[in-house]
Amino acid sequence: MDGGDWARVRDAARRNVGELEAALKALGVGVGGEVEFLSSSDEILRRRAAEYWGPLVMDVAQKFSVQRVLLGRDEKKLTAGQFLSTIMQCADVVFFQADICHMAMDQREMNLLARDYCDASGRDKKPVILSYNMLPDLKKGQKINNDQSSAIFMGDDKSKVNNKIKTAFCPPAIVDGNPCLEYIKCIIFPWFGRFDVLRAEANGGNKTYNQMQDVFVDYCDGALHPADVKNNLSKAINEILQAVRDQKLHFKSNNDAEVLVDTVKSTQLSSTENLPSSMPMMTAEERFKILQGIAEECTEEAELRWLLQEKPNPICYDGFEPSGRMHIAQGVGKAISINKMLKARCRVKIWIADWFAMLNNKMGGDLNKIRTVGSYMIEIWKALGMNVDGVEFLWASEEIEKRGDEYWSLVMDISQKRNFKRIVRCSQIMGRRDTDALTAAQIMYPLMQCADIFFLKVDICQMGMDQRKVNVLAREYCNAIRRNNKPIILSHHILPGIKEGQQKMSKSDPSSAIFMEDDESQVNSKIAQAFCPQKITEGNPCLEYIKYIVFPWFERFELLHKDADGGSKTYNRIEELFEDYASGALHPDDVKPALAKAINQILQPVRDHFSNNPDAKVLLETVKAYKVTN
Repeated sequence: MDGGDWARVRDAARRNVGELEAALKALGVGVGGEVEFLSSSDEILRRRAAEYWGPLVMDVAQKFSVQRVLLGRDEKKLTAGQFLSTIMQCADVVFFQADICHMAMDQREMNLLARDYCDASGRDKKPVILSYNMLPDLKKGQKINNDQSSAIFMGDDKSKVNNKIKTAFCPPAIVDGNPCLEYIKCIIFPWFGRFDVLRAEANGGNKTYNQMQDVFVDYCDGALHPADVKNNLSKAINEILQAVRDQKLHFKSNNDAEVLVDTVKSTQLSSTENLPSSMPMMTAEERFKILQGIAEECTEEAELRWLLQEKPNPICYDGFEPSGRMHIAQGVGKAISINKMLKARCRVKIWIADWFAMLNNKMGGDLNKIRTVGSYMIEIWKALGMNVDGVEFLWASEEIEKRGDEYWSLVMDISQKRNFKRIVRCSQIMGRRDTDALTAAQIMYPLMQCADIFFLKVDICQMGMDQRKVNVLAREYCNAIRRNNKPIILSHHILPGIKEGQQKMSKSDPSSAIFMEDDESQVNSKIAQAFCPQKITEGNPCLEYIKYIVFPWFERFELLHKDADGGSKTYNRIEELFEDYASGALHPDDVKPALAKAINQILQPVRDHFSNNPDAKVLLETVKAYKVTN
């Protein structure tokens, strides 16, 4: 920039830093001093030159070939200064002892060079790269250029924002390469958590979008017009920038700030300007802890952290095979997990595996019966309080039929890249041992379940530990096709049956589990007869129910007793309950009535729904009849 004039570059950079610092503080970033603004010229030419150039820049230059530092650029068009800049930027990462490099995607190759330097110099601790999306040019839908009208700038007033958005490229019904939709996705949604559309009733009336996917769908369908998008995008951007205009910079009243902004504007720019980073409503670490709390095992935690930094709304996938009545682990356990995923700002897709149930010969392979069971299960989750508004329920049979070419190409490719024995080992996902006699259709099952993950563009697979093998198969497939972004696996705990020695609940044995429509007397009877060995916590199904159902639901476990029997007690930590049980201070006769009471409280809304809603009542009776006849 500035024709390579070093003095002008340095002065313009200082003014830019001043504007950026003031703007970010107006937006609430760095007001507590957690952000340090450093001028590279001050640091590397004055204060710490001896530390920077000899030990670092020269060392980087010695460890890489010319071709490696070129980063694929045409050497005939590159100046010596631009070549040196790459070496210096690599050195900067180490010089500032950076743990995380948070830059745009166009800086990714340079950041990878810094990681390679760590390998070459024997450094164990490599910088983590968080590469954010680059907003396109407002006019052409391409990368922002040096045209001042190509982007919104922090000092733009309301009329300029309105004019720029009004003239922005926004083709009707076209999502890809649409800069207005990119601004909504990358700026408005992360900032506000929603996108509000205000319009006349004749044009569809007001609407609030809580998911970007819904914006895309409506825009593709024509239900959302470019005029709707532009007017409300301008409004949202102006709301964000108003804090910069008024709260801190005081452009009209603060002379120093006004001069600062005007001076920066007058400087001719020849490099890309990045819009300010948005402020998430929840930190990536907070979201990580929520998702981690779902899983008994996470593969891999580092990848999950990376994903949450990189993607505001990752796609979580869970699925179920409609195969009869729903037990409490599938009903309450799944509702708990799904609500946590939504809280962590994930998009949740629930795959209703009706074709898979048919392949696995559930309901005698009758697809109509299988679909009825699937509808019954969804009805239970609604009654239970699952946040179904944030969930996309997808029927496998319908989705595969819509995009058959895409789906079956995936299945065939996976089958070509894995050997037969590897697929047989996945038969556990169907509730079968790999020594069982399997049909050809059942060999297809793991291939299809693996394909589902890529077909649905899944970031996170959230399923039980019994599904782990096929999820690992999906990661192995990524290795085979050299795909870097592997699906992350969150495998939740499998609740045991309530009888002694039952590792898993069984739908074929009604006494082995609590079912979602069990009445109060059935729950009381089953828990009263449940295996609950005194002073034994390992393999104790009653304690497992408390740990994985009652505590996540109520966040406590309550014992109600007369004073003569020790009085009432509330456990707020599962560890404390385990300690009392192991010591004998808590008896099975204390645990069972309190557990039954808690479960009945959870199930009561489901009972009420299936008793009071005529359609739901018929649905339940139909499914019960299937259970009897199959």
